[in-house]
Amino acid sequence: MKVITIAIDGHSSCGKSTMAKDLAKEIGYIYIDTGAMYRAVTLFAMQNGLITDAGIDEDALRNRMPDILITFQLNEETGRPDTYLNGVCVEREIRTMEVSKYVSPIATLGFVREAMVELQRLMGEAKGVIMDGRDIGTVVFPNAELKIFVTASADVRAKRRFDELTAKGESCNFDEILTNVVERDRIDSTRAISPLRKAEDAIVLDNSNMTIPEQKAWLLEQYYRVAAE
Repeated sequence: MKVITIAIDGHSSCGKSTMAKDLAKEIGYIYIDTGAMYRAVTLFAMQNGLITDAGIDEDALRNRMPDILITFQLNEETGRPDTYLNGVCVEREIRTMEVSKYVSPIATLGFVREAMVELQRLMGEAKGVIMDGRDIGTVVFPNAELKIFVTASADVRAKRRFDELTAKGESCNFDEILTNVVERDRIDSTRAISPLRKAEDAIVLDNSNMTIPEQKAWLLEQYYRVAAE
C-alpha cells in the first residue's frame, strides 16, 4: 500500500471528525482536526477580549496571532488527539455553542486562514495524514490522492450536535443549534477566501441516513481502492 494524503471536507456537524479519527486509528495514519484549530483561535480571541458585542477586533487579533500555539496530543484513554492551546488542553472548551457561534466569522479572516493553512501543510508534508475541514481538498492539499466531501441535511446535523452537547451535560436548544448550522453553512460557502466547496475530484458522501459502522466501511473501501493503485 502506498502512503497517501486523505482530505475530508464538508459541512459543519456532519461527522467529518468522527469519521476521520476512526479511519486514522484503523489504518495507522495521523489525524489533524483543522476545525479544532480554528476553534482554538476563536477561543483565544474570546479569552483575550478580542470578541465583543461590537464584533471581532481584527487588528488586535492579527497582532496576537504569533501568541497562538496550537498543537495536538494523543489522549491515551480515548486513543484520539486532543487540542492544546498554548500548552493547555482545550478540547472541551472549543466544542461549546459559544465558540461555535463565532468560529465561522473568525475563519473568514484572511490572516487567520493564512496562518492555519501554513501550519496544516507543515503537519501533513510527510503524507500518511487524514485532515478534515472546509478547504483541505481545494486549498491545503489540492493534490491529495483521496478527497471526500461529506454532507447531510441541516436537520440531521443539528440533531447530532444537540445530542452531542446534551451528552456532555450542556443545556442547549435545538432551534438555536439548527439556526447556527444553517448560518455557518452560509458563511462558510460564501466567504471570499477559501469558501467551502467540493473539489472537482472529490467523492461525495451523504451520510444523513448512515450509521457510523456503515460510514467506516465505506471509507475503508475508498482508502484501500486508492492506496492500492
